[in-house]
Amino acid sequence: MWDQLYAGLLGGMRDQPRTMVLVTAGVALVVVGLSWLWRPARNVITIVHEAGHALVAVLAGRRLAGIRLHSDTSGLTLTRGKPYGPGMVCTGLAGYIAPSLLGLGFAALLGAGRVTGLLVACGILLFGVLIQVRNVFGIFSVLATGAVLIAVSRWAPVEVQAPFAHLITWFLLLGGLRSVGELQTKRRRGRARDSDADQLARLTGTPGGFWVAAFLMINLGCLVLAVGWLLA
Repeated sequence: MWDQLYAGLLGGMRDQPRTMVLVTAGVALVVVGLSWLWRPARNVITIVHEAGHALVAVLAGRRLAGIRLHSDTSGLTLTRGKPYGPGMVCTGLAGYIAPSLLGLGFAALLGAGRVTGLLVACGILLFGVLIQVRNVFGIFSVLATGAVLIAVSRWAPVEVQAPFAHLITWFLLLGGLRSVGELQTKRRRGRARDSDADQLARLTGTPGGFWVAAFLMINLGCLVLAVGWLLA
């Protein structure tokens, strides 16, 4: 009976793309909203967050020294270069907006019907992070995420791959917003003195709250654009 219901749900989503988009959005919202689901899933956001730091650091001419991912879902990207200047500012800015920007890019791919391209992009990102990770938990986290991606890409039918790709996209967009909210909560409690926002404040002389607001506005903008593309 459950197999028939599951097949019917997938068939209905295939026949009605908008239904699939809304269902996967709802599932992502539940994952992001419930703490016991969000806690393990947040490791994916951390991977993308640190990948954003690393990519922008390299593009800004800094030398990448490694990435560390921790079991408390925090992370650290180590780079070498001048401890000030535009390169450091861009590197600091990239982390909290990386999940939403990636989600926006994935929404564009899905809008063009490129589910396979999205899955390949995920694989490239995970491989790039894996070769830079410098701690055991980080390696485990990336490999576990990659195993799920490979399983879906390799063995799942198209009827599963498409909802999975949409779920990833929604999760990045919504998870990016929640991570900014968590940042501000920690700052308000005095537990994030070395956060990206506070490091940017020291680099630029602009209050940390300004950078939190900037993260939030960029991520909200990505969500609004993505919703339009996904529901078009």
